[in-house]
Amino acid sequence: NSRDSRTASRSDSVSSTDQQPQELYSAREPIFPRRVSGRFRTLKWWIMAITLGIYYITPWIRWDRGPNLPDQAVLVDLANRRFFFFMIEIWPHEFYFVAGLLIMAGLGLFLFTSALGRVWCGYTCPQTVWTDLFILVERWVEGDRNKRVKLWNAKWDARKLRLRLTKWSLWLLIAMATGGAWVFYFTDAPTLLANLVTFHAHPVAYTTIGVLSATTLVFGGFMREQVCIYMCPWPRIQAAMMDEDTITIGYREWRGEPRGKHRKAEGAENLGDCIDCNACVNVCPMGIDIRDGQQLACITCGLCIDACDDVMAKIGKPRGLIDYMALTDEAAERAGNAPKPIWKHIFRTRTILYTALWSAVGIGLVVALFMRADISMSVAPVRNPTFVTLSDGSIRNTYDVRLRNKHGDDRPFQISAVSEEPLQVQLEGEEDQTVIVPADSTKLQRVYVVAPRDSDAAEHERTEFRMWVEDLTSNERAYTDSVFNGREN
Repeated sequence: NSRDSRTASRSDSVSSTDQQPQELYSAREPIFPRRVSGRFRTLKWWIMAITLGIYYITPWIRWDRGPNLPDQAVLVDLANRRFFFFMIEIWPHEFYFVAGLLIMAGLGLFLFTSALGRVWCGYTCPQTVWTDLFILVERWVEGDRNKRVKLWNAKWDARKLRLRLTKWSLWLLIAMATGGAWVFYFTDAPTLLANLVTFHAHPVAYTTIGVLSATTLVFGGFMREQVCIYMCPWPRIQAAMMDEDTITIGYREWRGEPRGKHRKAEGAENLGDCIDCNACVNVCPMGIDIRDGQQLACITCGLCIDACDDVMAKIGKPRGLIDYMALTDEAAERAGNAPKPIWKHIFRTRTILYTALWSAVGIGLVVALFMRADISMSVAPVRNPTFVTLSDGSIRNTYDVRLRNKHGDDRPFQISAVSEEPLQVQLEGEEDQTVIVPADSTKLQRVYVVAPRDSDAAEHERTEFRMWVEDLTSNERAYTDSVFNGREN
């Protein structure tokens, strides 16, 4: 009876366990990549240093912009809706330049992905760059992989608390420098820094720095590979950009299999080159095994190539067991033949098309940039009323003219109207047809165009004319076509 009761109890326990819902997501297993040296690791160090240097230093580069603007080379002036990049100045009506740059960025991403896989993700993505920096700090404080694993599994004590607080403090300093550098792009950097230190900056600046610092700390320090796997959409889009000719990281399993550690044991002559040392796994920042084939989590950073090449050199085997390769070369290499030259994989119909589109957009932007004038105008007729009959019988139309002066000093602008019919121009608040437009700004000027009483323009319903504006300092001119409204027949 007791045995039956124990059996029934065990059955009930198993049944209740089976009925419990399983967790949708498993807990994150921390990844502790091992330090590695090699050509790809060196390349990543250089890219990290250059990109971080550009990001942190750029807001402090000075550029003379005259007395009315901050002397900053790169500035996003949200208040006046303008963007400055050294000698280039983008105004609100020129947003097509920004749109063109975004199109070029997208086409460039398609181009590099179709040619070299996720090369952006592995080398220049901000998440990758800052994660590399955070791992570098972590390794400097806690030691290399084995020491970090041991510390992770150790119980909390004074030493573990000291190392963790040191690491987190350095991470926080990097995160704050990252968030602080970002806000310097939107106003004069030295002035903002002084205001931040003296607590006179706008609350928006402190809020922005706080949010960006928090996201940098969390993404680069604690989430790391989870951002690439779960938050970034590009791993799922890249499949449409890649094909069998795309050069990406792969494992030559036809050369490495079957794996085996014991090279002097019986049957070792039948083993492949892979000694199953897991060096490629231990250095991977995503924690994957490239020998399992192409995976969504692989960012093609090349560190597994460095690790494997180092092992192959030590055991006297040829390098390249793990390497950049194209799937179309697999059959040739299995047969012992040489793969196609790299340039044949890169220069194919898809990549040539992306390159042509990217170049066309870039050339178009450059041409538009150098063809644009330093002065411009827009004319908006005032329709209420459509026209006014003056005491002498002449007809007057009213226009709001927006004048734009892109020069660094105040300029006198002269406005005139040209038509087959005689038209006179009068400026509100001005004695003649000249108005002063401040430097690097726009001015809204009310303009009256008058047609004499007996002219055809006064009698006809619509008369086309051209309004001109001339910079009396540089003699630059711009025009806009408009319509003069007369009395209806």
